[in-house]
Amino acid sequence: MGSAEFTLDALTAWGRDFGAALVAPRCITLEGDLGAGKTTLVQAIAAGLGVVEPVTSPTYALVQSYASPKGTLHHLDLYRLRGPSQLAQLGWYDLVQERAIVCVEWPDRAGDELPRVRTALTLAHVPDRTDVRRLTWTD
Repeated sequence: MGSAEFTLDALTAWGRDFGAALVAPRCITLEGDLGAGKTTLVQAIAAGLGVVEPVTSPTYALVQSYASPKGTLHHLDLYRLRGPSQLAQLGWYDLVQERAIVCVEWPDRAGDELPRVRTALTLAHVPDRTDVRRLTWTD
């Protein structure tokens, strides 16, 4: 487990380095309040993986997939789900069994259906420092 505070630029650099080191298959969960930087961190991870197309928030599409030299990146935003019973509609079970990098925002909506082996990233605002986020991670 680790924890550090980053400016948004430093968080982006951390995300790129993290993405460059990833090897599929890997599930990464991202938690944090709205506006904490979850999608920004996924964009940085994607850049580190070598994704060249713009990575956007999948809030309405729920799932976005991107090709990279290191394999497919699936970016899921489960915010709009009511619970794990809706996961099958997204092709969840195929996505998490594929040899891919899967980044999941709002993982609490997946409940016990999350892969047991995963990297958990949590972002938090730092009081009185709008340009800094606290990142906590577990493997």
